[in-house]
Amino acid sequence: MAEERFSLKDHLFNADSIGDLAAEYSAALPGFDADGFVAEVLAGFADRELMARLDWIADCLEPRLPAAFPEMADALEAAMPAPLDPGRGDDDFGRFIHAVPGILAVRHGVEAHRERALDLIYAATQRFSMEFYIRSFLNRWPEETLARIAIWAEDDNYHVRRLVSEGTRPKLPWAKAVSLTPDQTLPLLDRLYDDPTRYVTRSVANHLNDLTKSVPEEVYARLTAWAEEGRQDPKELAWMTRHALRTALKAGDRAALRLLGFDPGADVAVRVELAQNQVRIGAALDFAVHLTAPEDMSVLVDYVIVFPGPSGKHRQKVFKLKQAVLRAGELRVLHKRHKLKGNATTFTLVPGAHHLAIQVNGVIRAETAFDLNA
Repeated sequence: MAEERFSLKDHLFNADSIGDLAAEYSAALPGFDADGFVAEVLAGFADRELMARLDWIADCLEPRLPAAFPEMADALEAAMPAPLDPGRGDDDFGRFIHAVPGILAVRHGVEAHRERALDLIYAATQRFSMEFYIRSFLNRWPEETLARIAIWAEDDNYHVRRLVSEGTRPKLPWAKAVSLTPDQTLPLLDRLYDDPTRYVTRSVANHLNDLTKSVPEEVYARLTAWAEEGRQDPKELAWMTRHALRTALKAGDRAALRLLGFDPGADVAVRVELAQNQVRIGAALDFAVHLTAPEDMSVLVDYVIVFPGPSGKHRQKVFKLKQAVLRAGELRVLHKRHKLKGNATTFTLVPGAHHLAIQVNGVIRAETAFDLNA
C-alpha cells in the first residue's frame, strides 16, 4: 500500500480547526450560525490549496459580519482568542485560522480605513503573525505605515515587535513584494536587534540575510556597528551574525567570512576521500575530508555538489559540513553521509557524472567526482 503523504493544508484547515473558529465567533456574535459556517467552509476546501483556503474562510465569514468596515473590525476583534503567551519568547507563530482579520483588513481597510485597519492588524498579530498583510499597507501608504510600525518596535508584546522586522523583509517567503529601501528598514532593525526574545532576533537576522543579496556592505557595516554598541548579549549577537550571513558564507563572500573570523587566505591543506565512486539514487554518498594546518585556525567547511540537470544544464548546491578549530600540525578528519534522495519534489536527480568539491573558508580546496546510477 502506498504511504499517505502528509498534507499541510489538511493539517491546518479541517473540521476541528474550523469548528474552533466557529466557536470563537459564536461566543462573540449573537446569532452567528456556527454549523452553517462550518459546513460552507468545509465544502469549499477540496479544490483549494493552503493560501486559497484562507481566502475562502474569509469569503465565508465576511457575509456574517457587519458590512461597514469599522463595525466589521470591532466584530473581528471581539471574536479573537486570548493573545499568544507572552512568556514563551519563541516558536509561537499562532494558528493559521486566525489570519482572517488580516485578509479582511486588506480587502476593506487599505484605501478608506487605513488607521482602523492598522489597529486591527496590531491586535491580530498578537494571535497570528500579520507579516503578509501589513505589506499591502506598506506599499500603499509607506510613510504612514512606517510611522506606525516604528511605534510598534517599542511595544511590550514581542509578536508586535517581530512584525516590524518580518513584515518589512525584502524577500519574505510566500509574500508579495514590498517597495521599501534598506534606508527605510535598517533604522527599524537598529531598534530591534537588541531584543530579548529569539523570535524577534531571528527575524532581524533573516531580514539582514535578505539584504545580503542586494546590499551586503550595508549589512556588514550594521553588524559591525551593533557589536561596537554592545547593547545585545555578545553570544546572541554572534548567533544573529552567523544566521544573517549564512547565504553570503555559502557563496564564499570574503568580507562575510572575515567578519566571522574565517580567513579565506588561510594556509590549510585539504584532501577528500570517497568511500565509493558509484552511488545509486536513493543511497548515500559517503566521504571523508582530511584537513591539516601549520598553525591554529578557525575553519568553516562546506561541501559543494554539482548536479547535471534534466536539460543538460548543471546545478550547484552548497551544504554545511563543519565549523571547527584546527590545531597546528594535527590531522582533523570529518566524515559525511549525504543521502541522494530520488523522490524529492523540488529537486530531480539525474544519473551520470557528478562533482564534489570541498570549500574551506569560502575557497574550493579539493575536488573529486562520482557517478550516480539509477
